[in-house]
Amino acid sequence: MANNCQEIIKSVSTVILDKEKQITLALSCILAKGHLLIEDLPGMGKTTLARALSQVLGLECQRVQFTADMLPGDLLGANIYNEINHVFEFHRGPVFTNMLLADEINRGSPRTQSALLEVMAEHQVSFDRETHKINEPFFVIATQNPLDQAGTFPLPESQLDRFTLRIELGFPAREQEIRILKRESKPVDLAPLVDGTRLIQMQEEAENVYASDAIINYIMDLCEATRRDPDIPNPLSPRAALALLAVSRAYAYARGRDYVAPDDVQTVFPHVAEHRLRKGNLATLSSNTFSSKILHKINPNV
Repeated sequence: MANNCQEIIKSVSTVILDKEKQITLALSCILAKGHLLIEDLPGMGKTTLARALSQVLGLECQRVQFTADMLPGDLLGANIYNEINHVFEFHRGPVFTNMLLADEINRGSPRTQSALLEVMAEHQVSFDRETHKINEPFFVIATQNPLDQAGTFPLPESQLDRFTLRIELGFPAREQEIRILKRESKPVDLAPLVDGTRLIQMQEEAENVYASDAIINYIMDLCEATRRDPDIPNPLSPRAALALLAVSRAYAYARGRDYVAPDDVQTVFPHVAEHRLRKGNLATLSSNTFSSKILHKINPNV
């Protein structure tokens, strides 16, 4: 199945070394029209990955550094009085872009974090009884540091659920880190391989990847297992089931197939499920405990 995915993954891999799986998952999230949460320790390449993706996808990208004193208007925009025309005019904030990079989102106040909710769900901003649409394609890539870092605020569960996928980058292998140390420190500057129009076309192609009844039943088995387990505080909702199907299709598409295999579902399930299953933000990094337990219990009848 011919598409641009392998070119994109290969290009980003020149910047983010030894992380092909995470890059493929991030691209799959975008192809599924979802929002991505990258969670890891400081200095692991979260922002670099987001910037690299925006460049190879040929998209306008706005970066917002979240801080405790940041206001919703700093993100969405504000009405400013025009002294010449004697009217208030809406001045758009950085959210009006293709890719919004919400850097260190959990350093922003809960009020500012919640300002993203409508934008992520509806791709629009409501301000003073007026609705302002955001151009497509649009998605949010948010980076987050673990809560044992000073000055962070837990994301509300309603907003965690808006993130289609969550990934961690983790430490590079020793050989790859030596390569990072040896090469010159240069800013990310990758040539665009597609544009917004082509990305929308790729999203539509990914949406049409075939998922058999057996695959859909397997997804339902996984979701229902979270609802029956008394140890899981937040079972998966129908929205999560839809996200799991969409990302499984996109992951199969990124790997060059026109059908979903059980392996696709098993690969993406922890990244779609774990941030939804855990209670608030209390789980530690790399703790795919709940999702691993469910995958071990439920076998695909495919």
